[in-house]
Amino acid sequence: MLWPVGPYETMMVVILSVTIPLQRLLTRDEPEMRLPVRELPDEIRAKGYQWHIAMYVLMYLFKAFIDQHNEAIKPRVGGFTHLVYGLEGEVTLWVQESFENGILTDLLSFHYLFVYLFLIWFSPMYYILCRDEVMADKAVLNYVIIYVLAVPFYLFFNVEVTSTFIPGMDALMYHNEWNLFFFTEVDPLDNGIPSLHVGIPISLLIINRLHVRDLGISISEWRHREFDLFVAVNVPIYLFSIQYLGIHWLLDLVPGLLLAVVCAVFSHSMQPVLRAVPENGWASLVPDRAVSIAVAASALVGAVVLAAVVIDGPGTDSSEPTMRLGPRDVNLDVIEIHSLWDPVVVEVSNVGDEAVEVLVIHRDSVREHANDGAIDWSAFSDEDIVSLGAGESWQGEVDTPSVFDGHYVLVSHQGNSGVGEVRVSIDYVDDALIWSALLCSVPSFAIIGWVLGELRRDSQEVMGEEST
Repeated sequence: MLWPVGPYETMMVVILSVTIPLQRLLTRDEPEMRLPVRELPDEIRAKGYQWHIAMYVLMYLFKAFIDQHNEAIKPRVGGFTHLVYGLEGEVTLWVQESFENGILTDLLSFHYLFVYLFLIWFSPMYYILCRDEVMADKAVLNYVIIYVLAVPFYLFFNVEVTSTFIPGMDALMYHNEWNLFFFTEVDPLDNGIPSLHVGIPISLLIINRLHVRDLGISISEWRHREFDLFVAVNVPIYLFSIQYLGIHWLLDLVPGLLLAVVCAVFSHSMQPVLRAVPENGWASLVPDRAVSIAVAASALVGAVVLAAVVIDGPGTDSSEPTMRLGPRDVNLDVIEIHSLWDPVVVEVSNVGDEAVEVLVIHRDSVREHANDGAIDWSAFSDEDIVSLGAGESWQGEVDTPSVFDGHYVLVSHQGNSGVGEVRVSIDYVDDALIWSALLCSVPSFAIIGWVLGELRRDSQEVMGEEST
């Protein structure tokens, strides 16, 4: 029998339940700095935390807006998983096969979802309950900025999860009866780069160190040292779990770490400026001329690269697969609901040498057959399955007359050897979103330009001081 509520609802109940006890535990040495819960509304008004709440609401809406773009523009940008696979190979498959264990899978699956949501929620709440508005500001900025930085990667550099592309690798996290609906609703399964499960905690750890440096103390002397350790302990667990569960590539970590550095520097530097806006006015947010030039140049170059190189570029090569399968593997792609009136056009092409089988099916008919990281192919009717030989393709339309009519494209290689290679293309009615996707990517490049401009200016100032 399934748990009566889904993963997200379950995790949020747990998160809300442990917030106060954990905050009290981490601050047991300074009870005088704890904010009584009954005083929280007054603290929100006094410290201006309304904007924190507003930012989280806006981020929820912004993420939903970005998610609407991801699959809609995919036919115009394609994917780059084959490049990542060519560089990295099957290292993550070795990790999964070497350590696979049912109990470990359950623990890491819980940790993967719980701690990610927990850090997003708990980080600002912890600092608010500790009466530290400066760090509360930075924790909120950390979440907002790193997601904004990730937008062009998510939209224009699609990289499938490892379990979709490495033959024989199980989707331990996704192909599970309890998790399936949740993850296929919120995750397009091709946002491998960058890994924010690593980027968010790493960025927070960097912010902490920049903060204590400004305070003139070591991290071991900081009043929030135990929370810092709590965050740090979870990083290596994430580094392992995202490989083990069949989600991220090792190469996904590199842009995640780079964005974490950019996010930390920007959030740390902008926090006092934002706090001073009521006194200094909105004009104080405008950087000086040199930094403004760096911002404009970075935004322009980034947008031009996306428009001139990525859109209708190398990622759209129709000969490259979007999924690869070993014998008896079953992979899944999601048909999202973008219109209640216009059908979705689905094309599946066998670009490999092995025969594959394809099934387009309503998601409700799949859930009970997904367990332990695999989907039971034998549970489906042969009458609905289409067989594709090498070089063959199938095209069809799928109607989604209600918001509950999500469908999956299931692909299986039922042979006893070889690797099946398939390219799945799903065309939605709103593919013109490519231009708003481009516009939504500009802030990421602008922030990168701001950080580079600030670092360049600071280095010039240091060199000037040394020369005098």
